[in-house]
Amino acid sequence: MILGFSVNVSLRVPLQKSCRSKTIFSSPLVDLVNTMPLCTLHLLALHNTTPNPISTFLSALKSSPIKPLVVSRVIRWIILPTKISTEHLLARNITWDLLLILPSTDELPTNIAELVQHHWSVTAGVPSRLTNDFAKTNEKLLHPDAGTLPPLSPPSSTKKTTQSSQDLELSADLNAWIDSFVQSGSKVGTGAVSMFNLLAFHPGKKEQYLKYGAAFAESIGSRHGGNAKIVGNVTGVNGKKEREEGEWDEIALAHYPSIAHFRDMLASGDYQEVNHRYRVGSLRDTCILMTSEIAVEEVGEMRARL
Repeated sequence: MILGFSVNVSLRVPLQKSCRSKTIFSSPLVDLVNTMPLCTLHLLALHNTTPNPISTFLSALKSSPIKPLVVSRVIRWIILPTKISTEHLLARNITWDLLLILPSTDELPTNIAELVQHHWSVTAGVPSRLTNDFAKTNEKLLHPDAGTLPPLSPPSSTKKTTQSSQDLELSADLNAWIDSFVQSGSKVGTGAVSMFNLLAFHPGKKEQYLKYGAAFAESIGSRHGGNAKIVGNVTGVNGKKEREEGEWDEIALAHYPSIAHFRDMLASGDYQEVNHRYRVGSLRDTCILMTSEIAVEEVGEMRARL
């Protein structure tokens, strides 16, 4: 488990490495790539050309050579971006369907791409310690033993709400929506959620955010089951080979045992103290998109029964 939401990688000085009979020198950039393999995170809005576009897409994905780290159903925005990528992420009439995370920078195969109506992507260097054995680790997170889950607050408990969730607080609107979502009683409503985060820091504020990340891993997030299972430094957006000035700095995919656990975290006073002390002021822009890998599994189970 990585400690917190942010990546803190120090570039090493060049060192000698032997390669057969030759001696080569590894630069800091090469070392960084070796320890931070590139992954691409794709947001997809599908064509409505079949009765069940997601099922059609998953069938095509299964028959393709692609081996994704994550396929997750987009549920709703928790925080909206306000400055960066808004023209793409919030474009009119776009409803995102899936988050697809691939351990490569390859373009989507033709048979996959032709099912996609709108597409936005970001490439990031992700520590290899997170991608190694990811499937095994992720399976344990998505389907834990019930006895290992952090306890939830009583349903009758009163939760302090705010007018907006833009600062990662529990708004009245979000609280009411979570009530409705959980009361559906479905596996999706009570199961694990994956929060897709995009982060851009104010100049000189990265160290401040790292304090938030450390507190998240040590207490304020972990006690509610929070786990930053994928984090990475952005290297390019929408297929660009280099990150441009003013773009996103980092990505993160945060796991919670359920949306109710996420809500309990937002409602806790100790979380909000750290959130406002370290997180809110460090971010130039951010957004969070709630997704469900359990929802994708349910579509697959329905296809298997047909």
